[in-house]
Amino acid sequence: MRKSKQSPLTSTVLAASILAVAGWSTSARAEWKPTKTVEFIVPAGTGGGADQMARMIQGIIQKHNLMAEPLVVINKGGGAGAEGFLDVKGSKGDPNKLIITLSNLFTTPLATGVPFKWTDMTPVAMLALDEFVFWVNAKSPYQSASDYISAIKAGGPNKMKMGGTGSKQEDQIITAAIEQTTGVKMTYVPYKGGGDVAAQLVGQHITSSVNNPIEAVAQWRAGELRPLCVFDTQRLPYKEPIANGKAWSDIPTCKEAGLDIGYLMLRGVFMPPGATQEQVDYYVGVLQKVRETPEWKDFMKTGAFNTSFMTGKQFEDWLKKAEETHRSLMEKAGFVAKS
Repeated sequence: MRKSKQSPLTSTVLAASILAVAGWSTSARAEWKPTKTVEFIVPAGTGGGADQMARMIQGIIQKHNLMAEPLVVINKGGGAGAEGFLDVKGSKGDPNKLIITLSNLFTTPLATGVPFKWTDMTPVAMLALDEFVFWVNAKSPYQSASDYISAIKAGGPNKMKMGGTGSKQEDQIITAAIEQTTGVKMTYVPYKGGGDVAAQLVGQHITSSVNNPIEAVAQWRAGELRPLCVFDTQRLPYKEPIANGKAWSDIPTCKEAGLDIGYLMLRGVFMPPGATQEQVDYYVGVLQKVRETPEWKDFMKTGAFNTSFMTGKQFEDWLKKAEETHRSLMEKAGFVAKS
């Protein structure tokens, strides 16, 4: 019995079909997607900058249908964020869990000795860098940072109360840097989140704060708070008026006011350890789509964020450098836990 012969055309079509199927199979394997609700952990209290950013991302994803599965924000701020970090660290291989980080990614393990470091998680992306602004109540007489420092020196030690989020975290580190730079002494009062800090300053229970822009912009717009300076090396670029005809770009740097202190805070996203590159790439893709929306761009402008975005090795190199910077700052302030 003779075997039938395939024509060259038939062979070509068959080969192409096999390659197409093989290519589709490879593509299908690479296109990983969540299979259930994704937990988006905030290692801080409600109302603060990280919480606001996480909920903004959640809203954008839902509005623009950027994920098939829902994203749910969960606050786990116990132990200065250690609760959230240890949860993610202990969820090895779970691709349905994310965490948005502050600089407590570095400060919490250094200050508490909790068994955690950023390398215990999988870096996904730097979303932005958050600024810090020196705020006072709008009813106070202080028009500049130098006015405030002069008042501390004239009134004696511990007369001024600086409110901030947590103990031995970003806000207190900046407070310690102000004290070291100027020789003054303030009473630091910790609160659970930036929203609480702003409310306490409005109520005049504290005399100043170093809140992020997004945490106090509503109170500035309402005429309840006054910004004195920003802890960056250059003025903010946003020129749209916010309050009394003034824009973020009108706020002088603290260096201009005689406080040569610079500090920016990370807003990044991580996954549990053991995440695959395909899983990381999926979330990077989602976050890139989030960044392209008008809602996100407006959020960045309203909160006066530094819009830096990093992934991969560039992000990891930045994290290594930032960890050493925080270690140096905290050692000078005496905030590093004794082993």
